Amino acid sequence: MSNEEARSWNEQVIEEFRANAGSVQQFGGKGLVLLHHTGAKSGASYVSPLAGMAVDKGAWFIVASNGGGDNHPAWYHNVQVHPEVLLEVPGDDEVKTVKLSARVADEDERDRYFAQMVAWAPQFAEYEKGTTRRIPVVVLEPAA
Repeated sequence: MSNEEARSWNEQVIEEFRANAGSVQQFGGKGLVLLHHTGAKSGASYVSPLAGMAVDKGAWFIVASNGGGDNHPAWYHNVQVHPEVLLEVPGDDEVKTVKLSARVADEDERDRYFAQMVAWAPQFAEYEKGTTRRIPVVVLEPAA
């Protein structure tokens, strides 16, 4: 998929997410979030649709799988440089936007959360098998 095709696909997913209170048909309804992040080098604003799961106390986690690619996704690098993010999450009748701070999960958290993601979406296990890198998990916690 070219960058232009990926952008177009992302835009369609984002539009459907917002129009349907966070439900996107091709992802089986729920389980998707929209991560607003700032480019590490460019300073530009980006929105990335990602699989995400609520943790507790308003926290979430996302997985930097990059579809099993050998490199971390751009958003992963971005949130390490600019950890203050916005996250659009599914709501009952509409999408909610929350301000969060990103951090890379420690090893125990990473293993626990990655296992939860694999249980929910088994393709994440295939992503991990398809690369030599250890796929990171990012925890998004309420900003102070």
